[in-house]
Formats: sequence, C-alpha cells, structure tokens
Amino acid sequence: MADETPRTAPTAAFFDLDKTIIAKSSTLAFSKPFQAGGLISRRAVLRSAYSQFVYLVGGADHDQMEKMRAFMSQLCAGWDVATVREIVAETLHHVVDPLVYDEAVSLIEEHHRAGRDVVIVSTSGSEVVEPIGAMLGADHVVATRLEVVDGRYTGEISYYAYAEEKARAITALAAEHGYDLDRCFGYSDSVTDVPMLEAVGHPHAVNPDRDLRRTAAARGWPVLVFSRPVTLRSRLHLPSTRPTLAALAVGGAVAVGGVVWAGARRRQVT
Repeated sequence: MADETPRTAPTAAFFDLDKTIIAKSSTLAFSKPFQAGGLISRRAVLRSAYSQFVYLVGGADHDQMEKMRAFMSQLCAGWDVATVREIVAETLHHVVDPLVYDEAVSLIEEHHRAGRDVVIVSTSGSEVVEPIGAMLGADHVVATRLEVVDGRYTGEISYYAYAEEKARAITALAAEHGYDLDRCFGYSDSVTDVPMLEAVGHPHAVNPDRDLRRTAAARGWPVLVFSRPVTLRSRLHLPSTRPTLAALAVGGAVAVGGVVWAGARRRQVT
C-alpha cells in the first residue's frame, strides 16, 4: 500500500548579496586592484569610492547609480570570457573574503540546519555571484548574465536580475523545486527588492536603506543589523590563493562588469 502520509513542501531562504551578505557593493569593491593593473584612472577610482560611500551611508538613489553605471559601462566590453573566469577564481577570496558579514554566514548555516535551501539572488554578474555562492555553500544562484559573442563580452546583457525580475526568478525556482513560498524567507537591504520580499512569507530587511526601512516599519517586517565583516577563513576551510597584480586587475574588471550589466540595461530601456 502506498504511503499516504502528507509530505511538507520544501522551503528556501533567498538572500540579496550586497550589504546583505557582503559589506560593500560587489560591483565597486575591486576599484583599487583594477587601477593597479592600469585599467582605470585614479579619477575613476575616486568616483567609485564616492559611490561606495554614498551606497554604504544611505543607499545610492537610482540617478546616482545610473550615472556611475553609464561612466563605467564602456570599460569591460571586449573582455575575454575565459580569462575573466580564470582570474576570478584566483582573486575572489583575496577581495571578497574579508567583506562577508559574520551574521549572514551564521544565518545561512541556520537555514541549512533547518533543512532549507539557500539561494543568492543578485543584480551583480554571474561570474562573481556564482563563485561567492560556492564559497558560502548556496544551493542556487540567480544573477545577471552578460551577453557573450565569440567568447567576449559585448557590454549588453542577456538577463538582468533586478527589482521585479528577482520576484519572477524566485517564483520560477519555487515552481521548479516545489518551494512553499509562504514558508520561505527573504533578506535584502534595498527598497528595489520589495517585490522579492513580498513574494515570501517571511521577509526581512537587512541594513535597510531609508525607503526599505519605512516599508518594513509599515508592514511589520523584521529589521536586522549586520555589522561584523569577517574573513571566511575564520569560519570555513578555504583553499589558499596566490593573487598577482595582473590577476587582481582583471578581477576588478569582473566587478566593474556588474556595473556594465546595469549600464547596458539602461541603454536597452531608453
């Protein structure tokens, strides 16, 4: 006789990346090593640093981020995909490892212990987000994908994981894996991710920008404060790396590539 015992549908925890899992914008974190390889000017680094400051203090608004994206969008078109991916693998720990929030790592571990999948949903590029997801033990990753022609990036995007598209992506994942979204969890710092947070039964604002803080207060969503960036080496067993100056520079190109994707999107919608 078949087992007729009801089975509980699986659940997941959906995490934004920047200022939710990592303490900075992943698209701007590589500016100095990018300059070290002679790929951008000191002026560009200063502009990037200013954008990072605005982002960290209160969250850059749409116009500010679009200006930076437009400025940097020309830099990465034409990069060789295989080279970029190889260099990312060599430099990722060096640049990203110290930026991961201890609280986020603990929360990811807690969800895994509870039997939930962990999914990173980020507007940053897949070349950066997927390795970070692997570092953290994420079960799935949703990220922006840059268009590739003849093994090189064109500067356009083939998939843009932003705003409402994040909600559509997790709904599609739920259909594919059987997640009960009413019992799923969501975490983000940005008001642009309200659609993603609305799609789950347990939304959380993490280090929220002003608009998301107001939304969370109005809707009774919990607000979490993550404030302790740590090296993953202090929490997890990671392989050693031997980054070179050239490798760090090309690694920077990938981070800036996250800005390119958004800049390309802007060209598409105007």
